[in-house]
Amino acid sequence: MNPFACLRRAWLQYHLADPAYAFLFDPAPPDEWVALDCETTGLNRRSDEIIAIGAVRIAGNRILTSERLELLVRPDKGVPADSVRIHRLRSADVAQGLPITEAMGQLLRFIGSRPLVGYFLEFDVAMLNRALWPLLGMGLPQPKIEVSALYYEHKFRQLPPYQQQANADIDLRFATLMDDLGLPRRDAHDALNDAVMAALAFIKLRQLRGG
Repeated sequence: MNPFACLRRAWLQYHLADPAYAFLFDPAPPDEWVALDCETTGLNRRSDEIIAIGAVRIAGNRILTSERLELLVRPDKGVPADSVRIHRLRSADVAQGLPITEAMGQLLRFIGSRPLVGYFLEFDVAMLNRALWPLLGMGLPQPKIEVSALYYEHKFRQLPPYQQQANADIDLRFATLMDDLGLPRRDAHDALNDAVMAALAFIKLRQLRGG
């Protein structure tokens, strides 16, 4: 770990609101990651809520489907009809879900210090960080790996030199990515399915890149 990373880690540990979560800063198990995905009541990072979380552990080139996490989270407000049409989770479906604080505790214990993997992970992390701030006094400290960025790099390397320019036009849609990599697709907008598909893409892209 470089000196800057060490200083940042020490600073974050010092400012951790609850020392019970100090394990987040332990050395990550070698060659392990956690792929995750969230379903939400909408796309507004400030006002919408998490209603489902799916996560699965990755070890080397294996997805440990026996080590997965599926949580329904009870929102403070109802689930808008527009969102129901996407993820098919109604207010009645999540009414018996976990309180957000309990769900965050389970998720943190599941992730530990492992780096996070996801497809357009920035949105999910932003939603999780908002929920985690009262618990940790900070957001998720783990490294984050964006599958669409790995795919972009993979496709960019395949372009002829005259097309290798900034902002090359590469289709980053999840379905396109999965089909192009020859990977099986599951029903989308299901948190666990999306996490598993992100894990599959991550493993395949690592193999194509040579590790």
